[in-house]
Amino acid sequence: MENPKFVVIMIISIKVLVFSMVMLQMCSISSSSPVPDPDLVAQEVLTSINNATTRRNLGFLSCRTGNPIDDCWRCDANWEKNRKRLANCAIGFGKRAIGGKNGRYYIVTDPSDNDVVNPKPGTLRHAVIQKEPLWIIFKRDMVIKLKAELLMNSFKTIDGRGVSVHIAGGPCITIQFVTNIIIHGINIHDCKQGGNTYVRDSPEHYGWRTVSDGDGISIFGGSHVWIDHCSLSNCRDGLIDAIHGSTAITVSNNYMTHHNKVMLLGHSDSYTQDKNMQVTIAFNHFGEGLVQRMPRCRHGYFHVVNNDYTHWIMYAIGGSASPTINSQGNRYLAPNNQNRKEVTKREDAPQSKWKNWNWRSDGDLMLNGAFFVRSGAGASSRYARASSLSAKSSSLVSSITSGAGVLKCRKGSRC
Repeated sequence: MENPKFVVIMIISIKVLVFSMVMLQMCSISSSSPVPDPDLVAQEVLTSINNATTRRNLGFLSCRTGNPIDDCWRCDANWEKNRKRLANCAIGFGKRAIGGKNGRYYIVTDPSDNDVVNPKPGTLRHAVIQKEPLWIIFKRDMVIKLKAELLMNSFKTIDGRGVSVHIAGGPCITIQFVTNIIIHGINIHDCKQGGNTYVRDSPEHYGWRTVSDGDGISIFGGSHVWIDHCSLSNCRDGLIDAIHGSTAITVSNNYMTHHNKVMLLGHSDSYTQDKNMQVTIAFNHFGEGLVQRMPRCRHGYFHVVNNDYTHWIMYAIGGSASPTINSQGNRYLAPNNQNRKEVTKREDAPQSKWKNWNWRSDGDLMLNGAFFVRSGAGASSRYARASSLSAKSSSLVSSITSGAGVLKCRKGSRC
């Protein structure tokens, strides 16, 4: 007969071990520490792309596009019953963003936003401020005009698949000092400034908000954020801005149009905490009516891969304060203006300084006279392994980005 004290000790030990493993996993999920070797993350992204394009070429499944994110979930006709599968499909620096994967579904039934301090149950604002993980979906098509910034709490997914959801005409989304956010399938446009009012950001707290910038999505000190398959246009400031130490971000499969300053990544040249910023920008379509900042980077590491740049008026990719920009397999179509053919723009520094900034271009397709001015030490041996994209990869950009923006998903059918 077993010693009962021994059994009790064993049970306690097992519980302690399980608890420790869970806590370790949670720490790894929510940690915002920078990846020590970002080139290895770039290599993982390229491996995913190459694997996806190989499967596409072999014709394993007719719905394969060569886009590793989409091929992870879009082939499933029962996507509506398996929504949370999406959380396993991110790539790049934001790949660990799980959103509300471990929570229940919250169905938004009411598009109103009448009380930003005591939001009504069933509204989007009531959903995003909750402390628990939530996978937020929508009962029907709706246009949500917010009265103030939508201040999100951690571990939330906003999933617009299956309906048409617009956040427009007022202040829009703010991801401030929170972690593990997924925003998928939302139309975000015509965002305005808001503020000089009290706004609730959790069930226990509300506070005074000064005037916001009017971004479509503002990431302020946020981490593990994934923005996928959204359509963004015509906001007052940026479409997507990430500042003040934000990191572990992936921006993928979005369609951006009709805007001036598209994407700011990094607060200011003097804000050196943004040296830890790491962002993947993949499979997006930068389209009609865009002017500049696709993105405009400071300090950190930015992997720009397999995007389709069909319009810019001033430039596509810019930066200051010595960011590392790793451009791979993109398609750059220059405007007809002979003075605007250059993809890149260095700001606030003479050539004697920016010549040391590490700006790389590998496998990019340059059209209509487009050209990318490289700088820095050049490719390390590890970078060379991470950059095995050929011209064939950039020639696939059209098919890889063909579904950029909000998808039309119907229940029972592939998206």
